[in-house]
Amino acid sequence: MTDGFHYLPAASLVTLQLRARIRKQIRAFFDARGVWEVETPILASTGVTDPHIDSLQTQWTDMGDVLYLQTSPEYAMKRLLAAGSGAIYQISRVFRYAERGRQHHPEFSMLEWYRPGYDHHRLMLEVDELIRACLSEHLSLEKSLFLSYSQVWQETIGIDPFAIHIEQIKVFVQQQGIDSTDLGDDLDAWIQLIMTHCIEPVLPKNRLVFISEFPASQAALAKIRDSDPPVAERFELYINGMELANGFHELTDANEQQQRFERDSLKRQKMGKPIVPVDEKLLAALPYMPDCAGVAVGIDRLVMIATGLEQIDKVLSFVIED
Repeated sequence: MTDGFHYLPAASLVTLQLRARIRKQIRAFFDARGVWEVETPILASTGVTDPHIDSLQTQWTDMGDVLYLQTSPEYAMKRLLAAGSGAIYQISRVFRYAERGRQHHPEFSMLEWYRPGYDHHRLMLEVDELIRACLSEHLSLEKSLFLSYSQVWQETIGIDPFAIHIEQIKVFVQQQGIDSTDLGDDLDAWIQLIMTHCIEPVLPKNRLVFISEFPASQAALAKIRDSDPPVAERFELYINGMELANGFHELTDANEQQQRFERDSLKRQKMGKPIVPVDEKLLAALPYMPDCAGVAVGIDRLVMIATGLEQIDKVLSFVIED
């Protein structure tokens, strides 16, 4: 062995023990509520079409066949729901290409669960219970905030995100001195830029902040409510300015989901990204899936919050070297 070889874990043993306790708390939480744990494959023949998420790939035969490391267990879990599983959860390792930074690592841990009969508002309450149970011995949290997407924009920066035009957004971003190169005319990209630079950093501290009713263009796999304006029945959870969870009142319309996949593929093509095969088995399952809500929680970020550590590397046993 080479002298000075760095064999030690990235996280301290104390942090890794705390991480193990949080995983134990999560399992106890769901066991008490009759939600059962499932396992689904990490490798699959399809990835995700989302233009802003890229899958890691592996070649599994000398014929060039490609398998995708999953960015989320969502598609497979929805097939279980369609088969009649009832309420389920999973703690899984997931992978995302080229994601590296203070809060990002290409391999990370995700908690995902689905509740038949719930909408996103009811699920937010359960998310609140779980996160409080996991953080109660580490943080003194104030009462949680539940805000609409429009409300948080108007209260924070005085802009209605459903009424502003892209040219107005560009002027605002320029006034704030934010680097906005290569965004083009992608309205959602500009809106997300404002979220990450102007809104997330000033959200209230030491409390869970739930933001719901997103623009319909950001629905992903969520239902869209026919309101004025239409909104996606989706929520995100933030704590101390960091996104911790993303949840949906799940879309069960296969035709609508197919159209969204096609729009995603066109966007990927324009961005010069590879086209990912659509998961036809998911589309076949959607009509049989019960009305439900689902959410994904980043376990590594949850441990970061519990420990007060600001680098994801400090809560992982071993990391990919830069």
